[in-house]
Amino acid sequence: MSDWLQRWKALDPARLAGMRRGVEKESLRALPGVSSLALTPHPAALGSALTHETVTTDFSESQLELITGVHASAEACVGQLTEIHQAVYRSLGEELMWASSMPCLLPPDETIPLGRYGSSNIGRAKSVYRMGLGHRYGRRMQTISGIHYNWSLPGLGNEEYFGLIRNFRRHSFLLLTLFGASPALCGSFVAGRDHGLQPLGTNGDGAQHLPYATSLRMGRLGYQSDAQSTLSVSYNSLDGYAASLQEALTRPYPAYEQIGIVNPGGEYNQLSTTLLQIENEFYGTIRPKRTIRSGERPLHALRERGVEYVEVRCMDLDPFEPVGIAASTMRFLDIFLLHCWLTDSPNDSPAELAALARNQQRTASAGREPGLQLERGGSTITLQAWGQELLEAFGPIAERLDAEFGGPLYTEALAQARQKWASPEQLPSARVLAVMQERHHASHLQFIGSQSEWARRLVLDQPAPEGLMERFEASVRRSQEAQAAIEAADTLDFETFRQQYIDPAHLR
Repeated sequence: MSDWLQRWKALDPARLAGMRRGVEKESLRALPGVSSLALTPHPAALGSALTHETVTTDFSESQLELITGVHASAEACVGQLTEIHQAVYRSLGEELMWASSMPCLLPPDETIPLGRYGSSNIGRAKSVYRMGLGHRYGRRMQTISGIHYNWSLPGLGNEEYFGLIRNFRRHSFLLLTLFGASPALCGSFVAGRDHGLQPLGTNGDGAQHLPYATSLRMGRLGYQSDAQSTLSVSYNSLDGYAASLQEALTRPYPAYEQIGIVNPGGEYNQLSTTLLQIENEFYGTIRPKRTIRSGERPLHALRERGVEYVEVRCMDLDPFEPVGIAASTMRFLDIFLLHCWLTDSPNDSPAELAALARNQQRTASAGREPGLQLERGGSTITLQAWGQELLEAFGPIAERLDAEFGGPLYTEALAQARQKWASPEQLPSARVLAVMQERHHASHLQFIGSQSEWARRLVLDQPAPEGLMERFEASVRRSQEAQAAIEAADTLDFETFRQQYIDPAHLR
C-alpha cells in the first residue's frame, strides 16, 4: 500500500468530519430579451455592497457576488446558495443573473460601471482599486465571472496547505477539463482585439469560440496579464510566497507609474503604481487564505496566523446548473483537494512553474483535443492519460468519505467524472457548443440568455423557506446601518488613509 493511502486510512474520522466548504459566486446582472449588461446601480433592495454578509458586488456595480457561510456538507452549501438566489431574484425585478462566466452583451469599455461602496475611506478605496484594474487590464476582462470554492480541513499547517497548493496547480488541468464551461463568448467581449478565436457558425450574432476549448475564462483572453507574467511566485513555503507578494506589492511598475495615482482633474486612477495594488489583484488558480480583521492586510494576516483555508478560483459558472454549481461538483472538489494534500508534493521550481502555465493555456484553449500533450517532469504525457491516472487514484478517497458520511454520494460524483472523461462529448464545454448550435443558431447570447431565464424560473419555483424575505430584509437594513456607521466614524482625509493603507509596514 502506498504511503498516502496508509495516511488516508489512518486519518482520524473526527478530522474528516471537520472538513468545511463555502462558495463565492459572481454573476453579471443582465437585461432579459436583449441579454445586455444592466447599467443600473446595485439595487438598494440588496443592501450595502460594502457590508452585507451574503450579497455584494465584485468589479462592477453590475456584477453580483453571492457569498455562503461555512458548511459541513455540499448539500447545505448549495442549499444556502439557493436561498440567497431566491432572495436576490425576488429583489431584482426582471433582471437576470447571467449564467455564464463569459459576459453578456457589453457596452463600450469606459461605460462599464465600477463598483461603488459609499463615501467612507474604505468604500472609496475599493472603488479606486477597481478604477486601477480598469486602467491596467481593461474593464471588459473584469466582467468575467466564476465560482470560488473555499475549503479547509482541521489540523493542516502551513507546510501541508502549501503542499496541497503545489499539487493543485500541477493537476488543475483535470478541473478545467471536467468543469470548464466557457468554450465560446459574445463577440462584444473581444471587439477590437487580436483574439485568435473562430466564428461559431454563420447565422449567429458574432459568437466566437475554439472548437476544443474548455475554459476561455482561464486562458489567454481571461484573467491573464503580461505584467503579472513577470511574477514567478513560488509555493514552497509561506515565507517564500509572502516574500514574492511583498515584492509585487512594493515594486513600482513603469507602465503603472505612467498612469499615475491621480489624474489632472484630481480623480484617483489607482491605489498605487506597484505591480499589484493589493493582494487580491494577484491572479491564480488557487490562493492560501486567512480571515482578516478590520483594517488588516491579507498578507499580514497570513504571516501572523498562517493559512486557514484555500480558495479554489478556476471553476467556471455551470450554465446547466440553476445556481452555477452542483453539489456533486463540490463533492468532487473535496476528493480532489484531499488527494492534493495526501500525495507527495515536491517543491516547485521556476522551470516547473513555466511548464504549468503552458499546461493551463493548452487545457483552457484545447483541453478536449484528442491526443493533447501536457508537460510533466521534463517529458510529456497526454492529458487523457494523466487525468485517467488521477481519476483512478481517487477511488479509495471517495469510498472512505462515503463510509464516514453514510451514503454513495462521493462515489457517485467520482463515477460521473469518470464517465465524462471517457466520453468527452458529455463535458460541459462540449455541451455548451452543441446546444448553442443545435438550439440557438450558434448564438452565445441566445443560449446563455435562455439558460439564465431557465435558472431564474427554476429557483423561484422552488418553495422558499418560511420567513426568508423577512430575514433578508432585516439583513439589508443591518448592512445599511453598518455602512452609515463606518462613514460616520471616518476621521482621516482619503489621501492620508490611502498612504497608510498601502504602507509596506502593514504587510509584515
